[in-house]
Amino acid sequence: MQMDKIAHKIRQRLPHFLSLLIVLTLVFHCLAPILVVAQEAQQQQQQQQPLGADSSQDLRSPIIDQRAPFRLETLPVANGGELLTMWGRLGDANEAENATQEIPLVSVLRDTLGDETADNDLLRYVWIHTYAPPTKFQRAAATIPFLYHRVANRQKTLPSGAPSPIIDLAATDRSVWHRFFVSAVLGFLTERYFLKAAALTYRRNVQDYRRAHVIQALAVLSLYENTTGAPPALSESELREIQARLMLSEKTFGGLIDDANLQNYYRKQTASTKDVRGHNWELLRQRAEAENLYFEPLDLPDGSVTHALVWVARADLSQAAKREFGQRFLNIKNPWIDKRLKQWKGYTEEKHFDAENRMVAAGTPGARKIEMIPLALYGLDHPKIPALLVDFRDSLNPKKRELTRRALDDVTQYILSVSAFGDLYYTLGRTVFNFVTGRRGMDVNQPSRVRTYAQMKVLLAMSASLDPTLRGEISDRLETVTLNPLQNNSEIEQKLARAQYEALISDAHRPDGLSLLLGRDRRAEMTKFVHGRGEQALLKLAQVVSLGVYKHRERVTPARLTQLDIRRQFDHHTNFLHEVARSTPIIEVSWKIEDVRRSLRFIADHGAQADDRAARLAARIFGRTEDRQTKELCLLGLKSIDSLVAKKELMRLSADQTLDEEWRNLIANYLNSDDVVDPSAAPPVEAKTLSIVAGQ
Repeated sequence: MQMDKIAHKIRQRLPHFLSLLIVLTLVFHCLAPILVVAQEAQQQQQQQQPLGADSSQDLRSPIIDQRAPFRLETLPVANGGELLTMWGRLGDANEAENATQEIPLVSVLRDTLGDETADNDLLRYVWIHTYAPPTKFQRAAATIPFLYHRVANRQKTLPSGAPSPIIDLAATDRSVWHRFFVSAVLGFLTERYFLKAAALTYRRNVQDYRRAHVIQALAVLSLYENTTGAPPALSESELREIQARLMLSEKTFGGLIDDANLQNYYRKQTASTKDVRGHNWELLRQRAEAENLYFEPLDLPDGSVTHALVWVARADLSQAAKREFGQRFLNIKNPWIDKRLKQWKGYTEEKHFDAENRMVAAGTPGARKIEMIPLALYGLDHPKIPALLVDFRDSLNPKKRELTRRALDDVTQYILSVSAFGDLYYTLGRTVFNFVTGRRGMDVNQPSRVRTYAQMKVLLAMSASLDPTLRGEISDRLETVTLNPLQNNSEIEQKLARAQYEALISDAHRPDGLSLLLGRDRRAEMTKFVHGRGEQALLKLAQVVSLGVYKHRERVTPARLTQLDIRRQFDHHTNFLHEVARSTPIIEVSWKIEDVRRSLRFIADHGAQADDRAARLAARIFGRTEDRQTKELCLLGLKSIDSLVAKKELMRLSADQTLDEEWRNLIANYLNSDDVVDPSAAPPVEAKTLSIVAGQ
C-alpha cells in the first residue's frame, strides 16, 4: 500500500520535474557562454580598477611585518568603542607584488564605555569582509532547484553604506527567532509547489554561503591565536568567545547558550576537532604507504594540519604494471594501470628523500631527487575517514561525492514530496542511511565537507608551503566542485574584502555610523535593569509582533551609565568564577589566586546587585580552595548578597561538620550579625567615572 502511494507521487511529480529540468538546462546552456565572456571582461576591468568606490579618506597604512602572517589594527570609534580589524598576509611570497600584500579578514566592534577598564567591555558585531551580499542574478540563480554550480562572480559595485555584520555577539538569540519565523513562512507555501521549492533552495544556498564564510573566519581566528598569542588589543578569552559564538551560530538553538558556557563549549569542540584530524592523519598516512604512495601534510602558518596530499613517483609507474591497489579510504582509481599517468603532462614536482625514504628539504646531504605526480588532496576534518577534495585525474569524482546528500534531499523533497514528519518508511530509511554514513564515515556530502572546503581556501590564501603553480591548479579545481551559485572565486573575494573594509572604516568615521549604533545598543541594553522580567517579556513581544520595527530603548542618564558599567563588570566576574568553579578540585593549582580574589571582592562590594548564581559560585569556591583570604572573601560575598539562596548556602556551610570550628563560628557570626567587618581589610571597589556624555 505504501509503495503504491510512493509510485503515485512519482507519476504525479515526474512531468513537472522533467519540464522544470528541461527549462533549467536550456536556460543554463544559453546563459553559460554569455556569463563566461562577461566574467572574463569583468575580471579584466577589475584588474585595471580596484573593486568598490575610491575612498578619499586617509586610511591607516601601518608598516607590514613580512614575517607575521597576521596583524591586528585598532581604530577608536566615537561614543566609547573600538573597531578591531584582523589583517592577513597572502602566502604567495614568490610573487613580488604579493610579498607584502594584505587583505582585511575579520572586524569586531567592541563597546568599551569610553574607559580603560577591560572588565566592562562588550563585544558587539563581527564582520567577515569576504562575505558580500549577492547580486540579483546570483539570488535568482540560487532559487533554481537542482542547479549545483557557481554561475557568476559578484559585480564590481557594492551597495552604499556600511556592510552588514554577520553576527551580533551580544544578541545571538535573534538568529534563533529568525529561523523559526522563516520556517513558519515556508510552512504556508506547502501547496505552492514551485514557489516552495524555490524558497527552500534559496534558503539552503544562503545558509551554506554564510556557513562557508563563518568557517573561514573560524580558521583565521584559530591561526591568529596560535601564531601571535594573545595581544593586548584582543585577549585570549575574547578570541575564544568570538569563535564559540560563530560555531554556535549554525546550531538551531545555539544563540540561546549562556555566555558562561562559551569557554567550555569552545574547549570541547577544539578537542574533538583535534582528535578527528589526528585519526585521519594516521589513517591516510598508513593507507598511502600501504599502496606505495607518498603522504604529504600541508602545514598552516601555525603548524596545524587540516589537509594532506597524496603523490605517486613517476619512476614507480613503469615498474608496477600489475600491482594491486585498494581504493578503500583513498577513493581514487588505480594509478598503476592508468595510462594517463605514464604519459602525464600535468603538474609535477621534484621532491627529495633521505636513505629512510623520508621527505626532506632540498640540499640535504645524501638525499635523492624523485619526480612526483599529485594524485589527490584530502581534508582531515571529515568524520571517520579523510574526505576527497581534489582528484587530479577525475574532476567529477569529488563533485559526485559533494552532490550525494544534497541530490537525495532534493529528489525526496521536490519530486516525491516526502518529509521526515509525514512518511514513516522514509523516516526509518533516512535514519538508517544517516547512521551508516556517519558511523562508517562514508565520504558523502556532510556538513564537514563544507567546513573542509572553506578551510582549504584559507590554506591556499595564507600558506606559503605550496608551490604557486600547484596552488593555482588546486584553486581552479576547487571552483569546479562548488555547488553554491552565490559563491565567488578567491580573487574576487579578496577585492570584495578591501572594498567592504573601506566602507566600514568610512562608517566608523561618520557621526551617524558606528557611534550611533553603539548608543542605540547601549540604550536597549539598559532595559534589562530598568524593567522587570514581566515588562521585558511584553517589550520583547511587541518587538516580535512588529517584525523588529519597534525596539524599546531607555533614555541615557549618568546614573544609568554607571549602573550599566557595574552590571557589565558583575557579569564579567561571575562568568570568570563560573569557569573557576567547574575546573579542578583545588582552585589555586590551575588559576591565579589573585584573579579569583579580585572577582570575589567585586561581588562582595556589589552584593546588592548579585543574584542566586553568584551565591552558589561563592559557596562552591569556598569548598575548593585552601587559601584563607579567598575563603574569607567567599563568606563575605555570601553575607553581602541579600537573597534566600545566599542565606541557605551559609546555613549549609555552618552545619558542615568537616569544617574547622573557626570557620563555623565565623559563618555563625555572619548569620547572626547585620554588620560585617571585612576580614581582609582592603578598600572597597568603586565604580569608575565614565567618559561618555549622557544622551550621546
